[in-house]
Amino acid sequence: MKNYIDELYHIKNLSIKENAPLKDYTTMQIGGPADLFLTPKSEKALIKLTKLIKNINKPYFVLGKGSNVIVGDKGYRGIIIYTGSFNKITFKNNNIIAQSGSTLKELANIAQKHSLAGMEFASGIPGSLGGAIYMNAGAYGGEMNDVIKKVSAYDQNGNKKVMQKVELNLSYRDSIFQKKECIIFEALLELQKGNKDKISAKMNKLNRKRKNKQPLEYPSAGSSFKRPANYYTGPLIEKANMKGYQLGGAQVSEKHTGFIINKDNATAKDIVNLIQKIQKEVYEISGVMLKPEYKFLGEF
Repeated sequence: MKNYIDELYHIKNLSIKENAPLKDYTTMQIGGPADLFLTPKSEKALIKLTKLIKNINKPYFVLGKGSNVIVGDKGYRGIIIYTGSFNKITFKNNNIIAQSGSTLKELANIAQKHSLAGMEFASGIPGSLGGAIYMNAGAYGGEMNDVIKKVSAYDQNGNKKVMQKVELNLSYRDSIFQKKECIIFEALLELQKGNKDKISAKMNKLNRKRKNKQPLEYPSAGSSFKRPANYYTGPLIEKANMKGYQLGGAQVSEKHTGFIINKDNATAKDIVNLIQKIQKEVYEISGVMLKPEYKFLGEF
């Protein structure tokens, strides 16, 4: 173990933290420490890191804004690769070329300033571009599938792969990256020329809607469950009398039952217990088994 840590310290432009508390890097604000928390600050550092990790018998996880991740209370016995430093954004005609650590909010705002339409749906999603591609994130009738043209990613050998949209297998909250071990580095977004004021008005409308309907005043990890075919999760949960239901510090939001919130210093165990309770109650009353939208990481 010591040998590879020594090698990590020899990689230029790589920030290394040991036993970093992951609650500081997730929107649910829960989770224990990661053995190693690595932040590559250049493309060369990322390439060297991927090559090194391949030869280490340690699990790793690529983390963006942590907006869809539940980390176990005991933390993560492995390596976190944090993409937050990859936030360069450039333009080419009606396209945006953005690195994976760029936030969706920033991308939507920059698109609006350049009179480019298509990213309005993402302006209030608190995630990174990489995470959004990984999950094919979406809201209010839009999703990443609508704007992605191609993605650059690094495989385990440190080789750069340029994948066209058709290769990404983007579907409801899914992509090729959930089955393929790659680190998303950059994406080309194809937008349309639009009216700056109209784009701004649409973003403001969606963000007001989000503020009025979603529990933004509490930590959460976004929508708790994937939408089952022919149903909406919120009404199913409400029908099961789970609105406002609380276990430990975790609560089904009274504002939007599709969200689980960290109401009062919740633990990961509280979140998992509440998920299982919701699943049980909803299944008993409707016969529908809800599937969590979250990615679970670490030891629970």
